[in-house]
Amino acid sequence: MSKLSTLRIIPGMTVRYDGLRYCVVDMTSVTQVLIKNEIGVSKKVEAADLVPDMESPMVSVPDMGAVEPSKWKRAVKIYKAIEPLVHMGTKRTRADVQKVADSVEKHIATVYRWLEDYESTGLVSSLMRKPRKDSGIKRLDEDVEKVIGTTIENFFLTKQVRTPAKTAYEVRKLCIQSGLPPPDPTTVRNRIFAISEEYRLRRRRGSKAADERFQPIRGSFPGADFPLAVVQIDHTPMDVIVVDDEHRKAINRPYLTIATDVYSKMCVGFYLSLDNPGGLATGLCMSRAILGKDIYLARLGLDHLSWPCWGVMHKVHTDNAKEFRGTLLGQAAKQYGIIIEHRPKGRPQYGGDVERAFRTYMHEVHNELPGTTFSNVQEKQEYDSEGRAVMTLGALEKWFNLFILGIYHQKPHAGNDGIPPIVQWERGIFGTETIRGTGIPMRVQDEERLKIDFMPFIMRTVQEYGIQLMGISYWTDALRRFVHAPDPNARKRKKEFICRYDPRDLSKIWMFEPESDKYIEVPYRDLSRPPISYWELKDAKKQLREESMSATNEELIFKTIDQMRDIVASESAKTKSARVKQQRRKQWDASSKVSLQNTGVGKPKKPAPQPEPDDELDEFTPFEGIRES
Repeated sequence: MSKLSTLRIIPGMTVRYDGLRYCVVDMTSVTQVLIKNEIGVSKKVEAADLVPDMESPMVSVPDMGAVEPSKWKRAVKIYKAIEPLVHMGTKRTRADVQKVADSVEKHIATVYRWLEDYESTGLVSSLMRKPRKDSGIKRLDEDVEKVIGTTIENFFLTKQVRTPAKTAYEVRKLCIQSGLPPPDPTTVRNRIFAISEEYRLRRRRGSKAADERFQPIRGSFPGADFPLAVVQIDHTPMDVIVVDDEHRKAINRPYLTIATDVYSKMCVGFYLSLDNPGGLATGLCMSRAILGKDIYLARLGLDHLSWPCWGVMHKVHTDNAKEFRGTLLGQAAKQYGIIIEHRPKGRPQYGGDVERAFRTYMHEVHNELPGTTFSNVQEKQEYDSEGRAVMTLGALEKWFNLFILGIYHQKPHAGNDGIPPIVQWERGIFGTETIRGTGIPMRVQDEERLKIDFMPFIMRTVQEYGIQLMGISYWTDALRRFVHAPDPNARKRKKEFICRYDPRDLSKIWMFEPESDKYIEVPYRDLSRPPISYWELKDAKKQLREESMSATNEELIFKTIDQMRDIVASESAKTKSARVKQQRRKQWDASSKVSLQNTGVGKPKKPAPQPEPDDELDEFTPFEGIRES
C-alpha cells in the first residue's frame, strides 16, 4: 500500500522522482519545484510528481471498518496524548515531549516513536500497535542496547554532525572493548532514524536550523495560521434554476457544497448536485479538496486554468453536520488525521468565512445568470426565474469553475486585507520577510484509495454466487478463495467483509481484503446490467412492495427500473419532477464515467446459484446510520 502523507515540500527535502533520489533546491511556483540529483543535474518538475523519500518502510493502511475497536481506541488515545506536540511542530522541546511521556507513564523514546509514526504518515491508524516482526528472533543484549543508546546520545547527537556510518563504527569499537557482540550497522542506523527528525536536527544543527526546516507559519488569525490549517465546509441551495439537458425546461435549484481555506479564502473544493446535501456530498467535496484538480479541470475543458490547492487539511469546521457525527465519514477523517470541529449553536461568526463566500458566489449568480431566484422576494419582484432559466447542471458547474478560478481567486479580498486569495495562498506556501512558508503540500499518493475511504460500506459474506448487496449480485474470480470463508473468531459463522460502494453507480463494489490491506473491485455478476443508482434501486423496490411483489428478484428489479426510466423519459417534457429525476440520473451516469478505475476483473466462468434473499434495504441510508463500532 502506498504511503499516505501530509508532508510539505520545502527546499532541502529529499524526494523521489521517476524512482530516483533528488533534493529539492527551490520552489519555483506553488505547483513546480527545482530538484537536483547526487551528480548535480537539475530539472524543474511538477510537485504533484514527487513522492517523499522515507527511511522508514512503507505503511500498510487498514480499512477503518476492519480495525478492532480496542486497537482503534488505543490509537486515538495515543493521538490525543501527542496532539499538542503535533500542533507545536518544531516549537516543541525535549521538555514538552518529556511532559507528555510523564503524563502517560511512558519512556520519552516511546513518545518520540509515536510522533515519528504519525508524522511520517499523517494517519491515526499508524499509532495502532503493530505485530512484532522479530517474534522468535533473539533480541540484542541489554548491555549492547545501552552502548547504542549512549553512543547515539553522546556521539551522534552533537554539533560534530557525525554520520550514521561513523556512529555504527563507534558502537562496534565500544562493544568489542567491553567484550560484547557488536550489532549490525543497520541496527544502529534504525535506532538513529527512530528518533524524530526535528529532534535530530535541533541537537546537531541548533534551534535556528530546526525552526527554518520545520517552523509553520504563525499569523494573526487564531487557528488558521497557514494554508489548510482550517477548512470550512457547508452546503447551500444555489440561487438559480437549472434546466434539463434534453428538453431545456426548468427543473430545480441545485445544491452547492464548498470547502473554503480560512487562511487564504481559497475555495479548495466544491461539489454541485441536484440531490439533497449529506454524507455523499460532503465526502465527495472533501476528497476533491484533498486531491489534485488537473484531471477534473481537463475533463471540463478548463486545463488552461490553475487550481493549485491539494493536500490533507489539518482541521475541518462544519455547521454541526450530522454526516460527521459517529459515522464512518467522521472516522475516515480521523484516519487521515483531520480534526472535525462543529460550529457552536448560536455562534454564527464561527462559520463566517464560508458564509461570506456563499454571499459572494450568490451575488455573482444574481448579476450574471439568467434564471436566478435572487435572495428574497423583494429582489425578485416580477422576475420569471423558471421562464428565463437556460443553464444546465453541467454548464453551471463549468461556469462556477471559471468564476472561482478566473475571478474570485484573483480579486482583492477584504478578509485578507485586500490581498487576493491566490496571492495569500502563495505567501503561505513561500513565506514572506516576516513569516516562514509551509512549503508545497505533498500529494496523497494513493488517490483511488482515498476516494474509496470516503465512501459508505456494508458488511457481507462471500457465497458461491458472490456477494449480494441490496438485492444485486456481484462476482469476480478473485472472490473464489473467499467463498464460505469461516469467521476466525467463530468457526460456525461465515466471515463478513467490508464492501464499499458509490451510491451514484452500483455497477461495482469494492471488497476489502484484510490480509493484503487492499480492495478487490467486484462488478455485477451479470455484466449486461446497466449502471443504476442507489436512489433508483430504492424507488424500484418501493414500487415492487406496493405491488406486493418480491423485492429480491434481481431480474424484476432491473426490469422495473427500465420501465420507470421509460416513464420518466416520456413524461419529462410534461412535469418538473420527472425532469428532475431524469437529470439526476444523467448526473449519476456521468459520475460513473469518471469514477474509480477498473482493475480488469471479469465475470464468472460458469453460472452461479441464485442468491439468498436480501431485505435490508428498507432501513439503509448512505452514510447516515452507519455508526462507529
